[in-house]
Amino acid sequence: MTADTTLALDDVSLAFGGLQVLEHVTLATRPGELLALIGPNGAGKTSVLNCASGIYKPTGGRIAFAGVDVTREPPHRVAQRGLARTFQHGELFPHMTVVENLLVARHAQIETGLLAEGLQLRCVREAEAAARRAVEETLEFVELERYRHEHVDGLPFGLQKIVGFARALAMQPKVLLLDEPSAGLNREEREDLARYILRIKHELGISMIWVEHDMQMVADLADRLFVLDHGMPLAEGTPDEVLADSSVIAAYLGTASIG
Repeated sequence: MTADTTLALDDVSLAFGGLQVLEHVTLATRPGELLALIGPNGAGKTSVLNCASGIYKPTGGRIAFAGVDVTREPPHRVAQRGLARTFQHGELFPHMTVVENLLVARHAQIETGLLAEGLQLRCVREAEAAARRAVEETLEFVELERYRHEHVDGLPFGLQKIVGFARALAMQPKVLLLDEPSAGLNREEREDLARYILRIKHELGISMIWVEHDMQMVADLADRLFVLDHGMPLAEGTPDEVLADSSVIAAYLGTASIG
């Protein structure tokens, strides 16, 4: 892992019993980079994110975050180091408000002890105030201010997806893992999401690994592409290079051109 790398997977493999899910995957993010992870259904894309975030433990290889080996660390420790992720289906708390869902994401950044919280010491009040400021800044960033006190289960599906996106962003991470954030969104919502992603990249400088099936969005937004096929690396490079690669076209894109 080089000095300019934030998250690195080195020769990572993953198997469940006799099922080989990932095999010899090596990839790394760079500060402020948008790295798109693409491949056909079942290629292992979400499994890469699950390994990186500590949900799955690789059967081989090493994962490093900011130079620290996190291969065997539990998810909450990885999150505390500054890695956040979204999920394909939101995984929100439906009977909580938008603000409350985002405040849950700040829990990993609050380091006050049980006694201090019971006594409501100054450090606790300051931590809670900082958490609320971060949440309000995130709501403004993704333009959800008017929904802050709405219960999540009463929101349209597209807005719920944006809330899940905002919850990960509220952690103020160093690396953000995005698992198909555009799935199920209409055209206007996808355009909003693309704008938020570009703002994260250019204004916040957060590295992102982005699992995505919308090849037009990938071609327009990503700095670099990494392609998986049946759990194995297939190609890596700029969008122009990868999307013109005959092996990628054969495995994933078919013969249709990118419009």
